[in-house]
Amino acid sequence: MDLVNWFIELGPWAWIVGGFLLLGVELLVPGGVVVWFGLAAIAVGIQAFTGFLSWQFQWLLFGVLSVIGVALWTVYFKGNGGKSDRPFLNKRSQKFVGDTYTLDEPIVNGKGRMKVGDSWWRVEGPDMPAQTRVKVVSAEGVVLNVLPLEAPAT
Repeated sequence: MDLVNWFIELGPWAWIVGGFLLLGVELLVPGGVVVWFGLAAIAVGIQAFTGFLSWQFQWLLFGVLSVIGVALWTVYFKGNGGKSDRPFLNKRSQKFVGDTYTLDEPIVNGKGRMKVGDSWWRVEGPDMPAQTRVKVVSAEGVVLNVLPLEAPAT
């Protein structure tokens, strides 16, 4: 109960202190959400110095500002901020889709291996002899799915 009385005695400063505490929480647990609650609390604290709104409306203003801040952050920053200069960083196999290569080893029973750059990759596709030119049509994890560029001679 002493903590509640202390915050009541602080008046508008309680909002500002609480806002900075929430900003401190954001530093410890980053995620971009708590910062909006902290900024809303600071804004309500600044408004509280005018004395125009009762404590009920201050809480309502805090809630509205928090929801608006989180909503705008989610829509704008999360929606547009995902562009990367290296989109295939954690999906390395996806960058090979559409490229053509030469099989280093034959595909037998639908499975084989092929060297791409300096790495060996598992490949799946129809049975083909070594030295066949293939196109990577899709990738699933570390397996490249390939098809021959020309129809095999019969």
